[in-house]
Amino acid sequence: MVAIPYGFARRFGVVLEPDGGDHLAISMREGADPRVLLELRRHLARPFDVGFVSAEEFDRKLSDAYAMDGQAAAVAAGTLGLGDELDILAGDMPTADDLLDTADDAPAIRLINGIIADAARNGVSDIHIEPYETGLVVRMRIDGVLRETLRMPPHVAPVIVSRVKVMARLDIAERRVPQDGRIGLTLAGKLLDVRVSTLPSRAGERVVLRILDKENAGITLDVLGMTPAINTMLKGAVSEPNGIILVTGPTGSGKTTTLYAALRLLNDGSRNILTVEDPVEYAMEGIGQTQVNPKVGLTFAAGLRAILRQDPDVVMVGEIRDKETAEIAVQASLTGHLVLSTVHTNDAVGAITRMRDMKIEPFLLASTLRAVIAQRLVRRLCQTCRRPVQAQGSVSALLGFDPGAIVYEPVGCEDCNGTGFKGRIGVFEAIRIDETIRRLINDGGDEAIIARHAFVNAPNLGSAARQLVRDGLTTPEEAVRVSRRDMADVEAPLVIDANGNA
Repeated sequence: MVAIPYGFARRFGVVLEPDGGDHLAISMREGADPRVLLELRRHLARPFDVGFVSAEEFDRKLSDAYAMDGQAAAVAAGTLGLGDELDILAGDMPTADDLLDTADDAPAIRLINGIIADAARNGVSDIHIEPYETGLVVRMRIDGVLRETLRMPPHVAPVIVSRVKVMARLDIAERRVPQDGRIGLTLAGKLLDVRVSTLPSRAGERVVLRILDKENAGITLDVLGMTPAINTMLKGAVSEPNGIILVTGPTGSGKTTTLYAALRLLNDGSRNILTVEDPVEYAMEGIGQTQVNPKVGLTFAAGLRAILRQDPDVVMVGEIRDKETAEIAVQASLTGHLVLSTVHTNDAVGAITRMRDMKIEPFLLASTLRAVIAQRLVRRLCQTCRRPVQAQGSVSALLGFDPGAIVYEPVGCEDCNGTGFKGRIGVFEAIRIDETIRRLINDGGDEAIIARHAFVNAPNLGSAARQLVRDGLTTPEEAVRVSRRDMADVEAPLVIDANGNA
């Protein structure tokens, strides 16, 4: 089987197309020196056809051709017979900038590189390396669900964990306390930021690697999966000169991605946009981003207080989690700033209650809050292999479907790696603060009353999830999982009398 060394392919911009039998085809990056084809002809000792591709297309082909797949990673794991010795880590850490461009054949290094490369290529968000008495287990979170991908002998755990700690510049001698670090990598030209967290456990140190694809910083509001009405509402809210916009949902529901999409809309060079985050997940050109550091006293509140002295127009706070941060955010909005932030609540109305619980005066909250968005992520059905079926009785009852309604179930095919799902899609509900809701907040109205008015003509999480099921984009089980408490239809319309009473 003919092949081109990865370093040569990346440097000179040539990649061999997938094996087509006796016929060879080369893709060449636009702008590459054509003289390299002479050396390539000598190396391959066979004629070939040449086609020119853009730089972006070349990077994709390069990644597909050289990234290790799961089987390659498993083979590397099978050759890892290093015992408890850490001699392999005594040398200098490889200086290669690219996961695929390393001349070091040490099994531990090849295994870690293969695991991360495979994860990045398959859209994995988190890699869990878990030591147990019976073995070392590697699990990956794909589309929000953890799956076991590798299982190795227990004696390799110290080597693997130490290698990851070296890459993240952590203290490999300290095994008694948790540590946090990061690894900056590229995968065939694609920038990756890998966050590393270690935690001591009974059988050794557990490691979780969170993969942040920096290309996600370029996501716009139009591709998040919002309905046109919610999209228009959010764009209207972020165009206001001041006020507070909150995005709420559990961990891993995509809140930060939504905030970055809104910031991207605002980042036109005419505004001073500053953020304080924990951590800074995506770097965005034109935006000042600050990471909190509680060890030196840089909390959300301290950071927010400091950036308000930097003449900002728009402020993004990673999370409002205490009274002090909430008070500063409200004061910032009152003094002419647009504040974007997140809170951890189950639904949009719950964010209003959470701000009240932080002792924010109702009249201040009513005058500053502009919009609240709640969101979840559900797995998207693979459109290639999904199969229509009749909804089960229990599912029909939970979702409010007619008996015998047609829904879709996952099957599994080559396109979705046999899972039946491919990617995720957002489920959203949104509240635009109008005069009626402002009056209800000011008067201390409870969640049920506010929700009845907010969702009388707009979908809540439950109805939004039901619509995705009707459209064949997800399964009834996914819809129930993310919005069980919101499955009841909106109650009768709320009537407000002349005195403003519900």
